[in-house]
Amino acid sequence: MSDSGETSLSVAAGVFIPFDELDVRAISGGGPGGQHVNKSATRISIQWNVRTTRALRDEQRARVLEKLASRLDGDGALRIVAGEFRSQQQNRRAALERLQQLISRALIVPRVRRATRPTRGAVENRLGEKRRRSETKQQRRHDHGE
Repeated sequence: MSDSGETSLSVAAGVFIPFDELDVRAISGGGPGGQHVNKSATRISIQWNVRTTRALRDEQRARVLEKLASRLDGDGALRIVAGEFRSQQQNRRAALERLQQLISRALIVPRVRRATRPTRGAVENRLGEKRRRSETKQQRRHDHGE
């Protein structure tokens, strides 16, 4: 499946999708393009089932299913189509890169934000600046506090 003879697609640290799980199909391109687009199947469609894959652990599968829910069909399959190039190989590469980026972004676990309190010095600086600003505005008044 891959150009370099690899057996899997690396999508994140320690996560590899076996190429035998990817359903790669060449389909004819739509839209304008004349004779070339009508007779050559250069557009590439890649389908990968998130629910049945061996590449993900259960918590990773749950995360990907949640993050990409709007892009999955009823069976849990993700479909990516690339047709922007005239060459089948370039479209295959583009579709694989898109799959790679999509899955790697979905696997990112966001850091848990811990609530912190400002330091005493930061609070004092903020209040001091507020006081100075207030005094500046007081001095600008026409009556000067009389």
